[in-house]
Amino acid sequence: MPKIKSKSRLSKNKNSKKQAKKETSTLNLKEQLAQKRKAAQARKELTSLLTTATFGGVFVGIVLFFVAGIKAAIPGVLGIIIISLSYKYPRQALYAFIIYVPIGGTITYYLGNSPILQLAKDAFYVPALIGLWQTCRKQGLPLIIPQGIKTPLYIVLGCSLLTLLFINGGQQFNPPSVGLLEKAPQEIPLGMGILGLKVFLGYVPLLGCAYYLIRDKRDFLFLSRLQIVLILICCVLGFIQYLLLLTGVCQGTRGLEGNALFVTSLEARCYFGGALLYSPEEGVIRLPGTFVAPWQWAWFLISSTFFTFATGFTDPSPIWRLIGLGSLVTVFINAVISGQRIALALVPICFGILLLLTGQIGNLKRFIPIGIGLALVLGIAMVTNPDVVQQRTESFTGRWEASPPQDFIVQQFEENWKNVDGPLGSGLGRATNSARVMGQTKLVETYYPKVLFEVGIIGVLAFLALVTSLTIIGFKTYRSIKNRNFRSYGAALWVFILFISYNTYYYPLDVDPVAVYYWFFAGVLFKLPELEKQDIEDANPQQKNKKKRLKTI
Repeated sequence: MPKIKSKSRLSKNKNSKKQAKKETSTLNLKEQLAQKRKAAQARKELTSLLTTATFGGVFVGIVLFFVAGIKAAIPGVLGIIIISLSYKYPRQALYAFIIYVPIGGTITYYLGNSPILQLAKDAFYVPALIGLWQTCRKQGLPLIIPQGIKTPLYIVLGCSLLTLLFINGGQQFNPPSVGLLEKAPQEIPLGMGILGLKVFLGYVPLLGCAYYLIRDKRDFLFLSRLQIVLILICCVLGFIQYLLLLTGVCQGTRGLEGNALFVTSLEARCYFGGALLYSPEEGVIRLPGTFVAPWQWAWFLISSTFFTFATGFTDPSPIWRLIGLGSLVTVFINAVISGQRIALALVPICFGILLLLTGQIGNLKRFIPIGIGLALVLGIAMVTNPDVVQQRTESFTGRWEASPPQDFIVQQFEENWKNVDGPLGSGLGRATNSARVMGQTKLVETYYPKVLFEVGIIGVLAFLALVTSLTIIGFKTYRSIKNRNFRSYGAALWVFILFISYNTYYYPLDVDPVAVYYWFFAGVLFKLPELEKQDIEDANPQQKNKKKRLKTI
């Protein structure tokens, strides 16, 4: 009898296993069929969207061709297609946006230098932001991350709208009178104000975009490594640009006469980027790299110091750590050959500050080999190019002695404090270079005096409150992280936020790439604690966090 029972149990177990296998195979088949249907539906939607967008773009392009010519028609067609795709696929659009930022200057001049192309990156950003905002509203999630900056942000926005309404509006509908023989300038002050507001606060929502773009650790590593690849590519192209000028393939501004020897020129453009100055016989070089202007290239190099440092010291993959450090070396080399004094000064200073504030200088096992390797590479570059190093050093010290930065900043504050129209400023866009198409603008070469001139003392104090809130919350965020790699990466991003928040020398927060990187990578910093929690949850599945997350972007 026991033998019969055991045989019956065995047969039951076999039958149950067979039944489980059949159910599993059935489920797998159903899942595969569902995935195929989903993929087919996605292809159908993409084809339909592309068809509609292409027809719409061609129609708009034909109209633009007859109105403004081929230079406006081609960007118009591309713009309609890109805007449509970016709204439908915000995730891919944000990645395209980040890729476009460092190479946008080169693309702009290859496609004909149309003014429309100066805003091309926003064809990715704005539709993606609208799509993300709609998704957040449906799921009950905040777009402004972190919540602690909402109050100062709303105050800054309120001050800016008051300036737009009363100052720009007053200039629009009650323009100042002119003399009998004077001609009133053709201006659109409200349009200037809208452009100025877009430059001032238009990229703040990138905080939320970056936060929701990163869903898990895999996305974070992809984004950080993508940024390193972009930096490496741009730095290699910058080095090639220098070699082309050095060997005479590109003439630069050599052979010109008078003031033309000392002024950047678009006619001297060398394959990548925009206007440059290359008159080595006069000891002046200003290279644009892949950007429109040389000083944008300088601030790209300065900001890249933080990202290459972060990946070089914290990436879990040894290969990517080496790539990150290699990119850091190329940043140092370009800081020397670009001719930009501010890059030559700030890249090594930022590197030193990062070593101290992130604690990596105490990580001897990792720091000593990296430090020796970096010093060796830079030492060889300096020994093989002593004239270049000497020229850059003399240019930097000469400029410092002629116009010390601290004196220049104080002078800018004093001048704009005296000339600003009132506590609400002189009007949004009045000191913004990109708004000059709408009317007369003033050149203010330092950031906070520029903000003072546009939105007045109230706007300056409100904006300082905003960036201070962001800096304090960023500090608390990275200090709350326990994971060593996340904490070190977060520390590097926080130092970047701290440095840019209170920097007033020139105006990097107004233009690419810092205007984008500052807000975007602040959003990445605020996502790191969430990624750390996910790591803990993956290690302990029973402790799953039921917090609501965005899953559709």
